[in-house]
Amino acid sequence: MQQKILLIGGPGTGKTSVLDELTKRKYFCMPEVSRAVTLKAQKQGIAQLFLTQPLLFSEMLLESRTEQYLTADKNKTKIVFFDRGIPDIHAYMEYYKTKYPTTFIEKSKEYQYDKVFHFSPWKDIHVTDNERYESFEETTKIDVFLLKTYLELGYSIVNVPFGTIEERTNFIVNSLSYLV
Repeated sequence: MQQKILLIGGPGTGKTSVLDELTKRKYFCMPEVSRAVTLKAQKQGIAQLFLTQPLLFSEMLLESRTEQYLTADKNKTKIVFFDRGIPDIHAYMEYYKTKYPTTFIEKSKEYQYDKVFHFSPWKDIHVTDNERYESFEETTKIDVFLLKTYLELGYSIVNVPFGTIEERTNFIVNSLSYLV
């Protein structure tokens, strides 16, 4: 049986760096798709789609993350890692006080993950760029909404300790050693 392992946390907490390391170690990984959605909108002249049309952005994310989940289902590997999950979408909309249809919560309940690893806000590694514009203070607030959303959906959350990329990756892999 395939195990779907999810990495969650606010922007700039190290999820993608760890996912990149997992990929180097030959694990099957599903990257974050929000950057791709943001870059696509920027090519169409919309600087920050999430800020100008949050529901449209979120619908595009929901479609992309659902596709990722279904693609993972077709893969025959024992473990699949995801950089963010479907529930992240409505957690962000809650943070930004955006009204959204129940479809987002329904999809979060339909497409479940087996284990969730949480990356806490970490000021020492937090940076902003053209697609990641949230300040460290905003990241900290978003993190509260992410945790609340996943807990409300019944997930148990494992906190990843601070450390090097290798140490954080080892922590996750060692936590899953019974699956390998």
